[in-house]
Amino acid sequence: MEERDGAMALESGEDLRPPLRNLVHGLREVASQLREGESFWKSEDFDLQFFWKTLGECFKVVSQEATKISLAFSKPPLPSIQDCQKLTTEFQKSILNLATVYYWLPKSQGVTLRRLVRDATMDIVEGVIQLLNVILSTPLQSLSQDQLTSTGGVWEACDRFSKIPKDNQAAVLSVMSSYAAIVEDALEEMEQARRADNPDPFSDIFDDDDDADLRENRDTYWSEADKQVMAPCLGLLKAAKACLKKVSGAMKTHGKVDTLQHITQLDDLGDITSEVSPSVDELVLSLYPPMNYITVQMNAAKVASVLNKVLEITKSSHMCPESESSWLQFLSGAIDHNMDKVKNLTQGTI
Repeated sequence: MEERDGAMALESGEDLRPPLRNLVHGLREVASQLREGESFWKSEDFDLQFFWKTLGECFKVVSQEATKISLAFSKPPLPSIQDCQKLTTEFQKSILNLATVYYWLPKSQGVTLRRLVRDATMDIVEGVIQLLNVILSTPLQSLSQDQLTSTGGVWEACDRFSKIPKDNQAAVLSVMSSYAAIVEDALEEMEQARRADNPDPFSDIFDDDDDADLRENRDTYWSEADKQVMAPCLGLLKAAKACLKKVSGAMKTHGKVDTLQHITQLDDLGDITSEVSPSVDELVLSLYPPMNYITVQMNAAKVASVLNKVLEITKSSHMCPESESSWLQFLSGAIDHNMDKVKNLTQGTI
């Protein structure tokens, strides 16, 4: 009778769930440590080429182990308790190996680079946790669409290894490219709104004639004074776009990762440029009616301040030989010019 009960429990999958739950618990601990863990590798002993080779192998093994465990629980017969424990042990081992290799990467190789590698590693760990939770929440002998999607998510996270920048110069250029795209979108958004020459920028939101009274409210469209204030603000947005483009160009041409000082300078630029897109977004939001000139001036000043810091850090770095000085001066002048115009146009209203 006991053997029969045990067989029924095995068929229902009840005995197979504890190893899966234990694996989920262990991976959550790994994820928590990844968010805060520090490298233990001595900088002078670090071999970047060996690191990338080993990390790539770890990504590949995790992908293979995800496939194994997904297939094992997709159709009958289910694995035995022993096989299930072996699967979960091997899966956990592959994740721990991946995390360990990530910890090899010292900060001296670049904080930006290390952050991107950590994010890629976290994506895999979190993807595996999601896959295991899907398996646990569905019948163990059926392949659900959620399980297929989660398995594919782990594969995609592992395949992204080839796209990870391989040094800090490439890492900073990568994040700056994403910042530039956001700034470009914000600038295009405002330019389209202005080109529309529509006194009511919210007209496309209202379709019902009953809302006509709302659209007659001057708080829903730009006054002539608002349009005058917007012009230099758009100038600041263009300066932000140009600044990121020119700094990226200088970094591609002159950026180096041969010394700790050069790597740190790259990180400094990565950090300060990360402030550009949020400040641009705040300025764009404040330009929509009803326009509050106090808020517009404050947000414009923040954009100008961040851009001037970007130029200052660039100018003092190894990425700025004499050949790059002309555009630095031009952009600095453009930022100050537009900021002065914003102040003049809003000063009497504050």
